[in-house]
Amino acid sequence: RPYTGDDEVALSGATLGALLDDLEARYPGTRFRIVDEQGRIRRHMRFFLNGEPIFDLAQAVKPADEVAMVQALSGG
Repeated sequence: RPYTGDDEVALSGATLGALLDDLEARYPGTRFRIVDEQGRIRRHMRFFLNGEPIFDLAQAVKPADEVAMVQALSGG
């Protein structure tokens, strides 16, 4: 929300990685918070495609799909 100013944004792309590229283009600085220097999803980030967990940036997405991004919390 600090980057987008909203709870939801509409993005374009055929894969999760492409959606994140579009997110970065619209809201610079977001991708680095989500994907590490090796191109992997950061440990504290979780993605869900139509309610099912996904773990791969190459995961295909369709225009009508809903992708949810959640930051995992931990601590003690």
